[in-house]
Amino acid sequence: MDARRKKKQRILSVAEKICRAVIILVLLAAALPKLFNIADFAAIINAYAILPGFAVTPVAVFLPLAEIALALGLIFNRASSKYLTIFLLLFFIAVLCYAISQGLDIDCGCFGSEDPEHRAFQGLRVAIVRDLVMIFLLLYSLWYCNYRESYK
Repeated sequence: MDARRKKKQRILSVAEKICRAVIILVLLAAALPKLFNIADFAAIINAYAILPGFAVTPVAVFLPLAEIALALGLIFNRASSKYLTIFLLLFFIAVLCYAISQGLDIDCGCFGSEDPEHRAFQGLRVAIVRDLVMIFLLLYSLWYCNYRESYK
């Protein structure tokens, strides 16, 4: 393998690791505040008025645990964690779009009840953009892993 190709592969590899690290950090930064304040997160979920009352608290517990599990899977570079994270982000986007279509001006709940974004932006559109960027980073990571495998 020539030097240019090695350099290209090294750059692509570092970029993939950075993409995964960003997603891991965002997932953990989102999960931990919610996990330590389930009641407030449940209130945020309830504000969307999508779930029946009995399901709100279990979902408020499940989502941060799922985010932590996905972050762990990404640490170990599991393709299944990448696909599941993309699915979760698409689900979040669908919920955010629903909230916008209903005219709700509520906290997205992405980083728990103490989310500074809620106070700064008072909207859901920024969360959609962030989720789309994260999906793009995950798609790059998936692409790179396929690319790397094709050159082994």
